[in-house]
Amino acid sequence: MIHAAIAGLGRWGRTIVDAATGHDRLRFVTAVEPARESALDYCAKHKLHLVEDLKIALADPAIDAVFLATPHSIHRTQVEACAAAGKPVFCEKPLALTHSDARAMFNACRSAGVPLAVGHNRWFWPSMRALREIVASGVLGTILHIEGHNSNEHSKAVLSGWRLSPKESPGAGMTGAGLHALHAMISVTGPVRMAYAHLRSRQAEPPQLDTVSIVLDFINGVTGTLATIRQTPFYWRVHVFGAEGSAEVLDETTMILRLSGAKPERRQYQPVNIMRAEIDAFVETLEHKRPFPVGEDDVLTTLAAFEAILRSIERGTPVACQDG
Repeated sequence: MIHAAIAGLGRWGRTIVDAATGHDRLRFVTAVEPARESALDYCAKHKLHLVEDLKIALADPAIDAVFLATPHSIHRTQVEACAAAGKPVFCEKPLALTHSDARAMFNACRSAGVPLAVGHNRWFWPSMRALREIVASGVLGTILHIEGHNSNEHSKAVLSGWRLSPKESPGAGMTGAGLHALHAMISVTGPVRMAYAHLRSRQAEPPQLDTVSIVLDFINGVTGTLATIRQTPFYWRVHVFGAEGSAEVLDETTMILRLSGAKPERRQYQPVNIMRAEIDAFVETLEHKRPFPVGEDDVLTTLAAFEAILRSIERGTPVACQDG
């Protein structure tokens, strides 16, 4: 049994712990939460030893791995501390707010000989797995263009806290919802060469009214567009266009396949518990040394594109992605 600690018991930290309930190979035994009073009842319910400092969990020889669901700006410090303590670490996305910080984290964990996994949970959607397979099969012909969109209504529920800080969540909806779609697009088409982004804010105070729209050029010649809105009902779309057809993912289990000369085909895939799938994949990495499915290159190229998008928003001009 892998005994794990969770750092950060906000909404998402609790989602991770809940997903592991009843797992036969991993159990959360410790929670790190500075806001102690807010976590007492939850920790009592889940039999978690509550501490206020990550150092305490890292010094505990009974802790085999650490999950981070903490503010983005402190991920590097925490990941490097986990590496120094010899603790494998699972960190929620975004791993960092800069490409250089993320690379430093991977290097620290590699030097320490411990795995670092990043929680891009949309990668595990059955529909997105199928999309990657269809594109790789060549049935769509030469890939020409990709469109992505991810929006949700979280801004109506999150009215205070660190997630509203421009320092922690720059680019309006990009750090939360938009980054999911950006990573999904890159997992299909590869690295971005250049980004041209525009942020329109119509109400700065919570709940925010803003939109982000982006034009992307990929290294392999594919073009793309991406949009995210913080205050609108949940919507997901990743649509790949090729010379012989297109494939459009609309949610976790739905794809529409359009091939030249054929009627559109709506495909439904069996749903899975994607949070449990992430945990299972991390357990496989720890127990059997299998690479975590979301690879280092995917994480780093996504963050390089993310940085370019943020710089483009600031400058109002296209920005080339940097490799470091």
